[in-house]
Amino acid sequence: MVKIYTSPSCSSCRKVKTWFKEQNIPFQEINILAGTLGTEDLKEILSKSLDGTDEIISKRSKIMKEQNVDVESMKFNELLSFIAKNPTVLKRPIIVDDKKIQVGYNEEEIRVFIPHDKRVEMWSSAANKCEDLDRSTLESHDRQRSRVGRPSKRKAD
Repeated sequence: MVKIYTSPSCSSCRKVKTWFKEQNIPFQEINILAGTLGTEDLKEILSKSLDGTDEIISKRSKIMKEQNVDVESMKFNELLSFIAKNPTVLKRPIIVDDKKIQVGYNEEEIRVFIPHDKRVEMWSSAANKCEDLDRSTLESHDRQRSRVGRPSKRKAD
């Protein structure tokens, strides 16, 4: 199941949730500000992050600037505790499934969360539409070609 870590005021979070609903992909929303963000969630996010804390922590967040926090110097448990106490340091939304993570809303990259079966179905449908389009275009073109060069049915004066 896909998990989406969000905050209520985040417009990108709303876009992601809308996209998942439009694609009929079930997801679990976890509001990072509701106090339900646990250390297991954070471990899962960090374990899937390719760039570690750089990918998920906003260095521009108010807390990071005001407290001059250096997450690189923190021990792992200190980092987990810091994020749990200050969830607004997380970039949002964070989308996680059993294998991958995506941070932020990117219209192209989010497609990796479309289940394989649904992607195959979409490709098949798109291929059929192209085939139908190609067939109808060719038939239309053939009809136009067959009219070219025919003598006019109008009588000459």
